[in-house]
This record gives sequence, structure tokens and C-alpha cells, in this order.
Amino acid sequence: MLQLRPGCECCDRDLPPDSSDAMICSFECTFCRSCATTVLGGRCPNCGGELVSRPRRPADKLARYPAATERVHKPAGCRQVA
Repeated sequence: MLQLRPGCECCDRDLPPDSSDAMICSFECTFCRSCATTVLGGRCPNCGGELVSRPRRPADKLARYPAATERVHKPAGCRQVA
């Protein structure tokens, strides 16, 4: 099950579980759409994998399977793609 991490690893912007702006790689590194497209060029800075839209968990399932609360913030790893 996806963790649904609560924030962008680059800019630390909040990304609630129902956010359509959350992007993830296959390791669930999480970024906002703005950082994913403008700063990272659609590639995860941690693994080099493709960043895709994170699925949204239905509200009725969030009560039983809540989103993660631990934030990951690594601004040094987010550099402008040349």
C-alpha cells in the first residue's frame, strides 16, 4: 500500500492524500507537480526514476488506511536539471 507521504521532498509543500499535485517514483519519493516538472524534469533525484501522478486513496479508505505523517525534506538533493 502506498504511504501517501505528506509533503514535497524539495520545497516541503503540503501534499494531502487527496492532492492531484503529488508526483511519485517507484520508490515513493514524493514531490509536488511544480518541483517535479520545473526543477527535476520529471525524474527522481534519488533514483533517476520517472515521476508520475500519485494515486488518490478514496476518503472512506483513509480512515482505515491512513496516509503517512513522517515528512521527508531533502532540498539539497533537488537541483535544477540542466
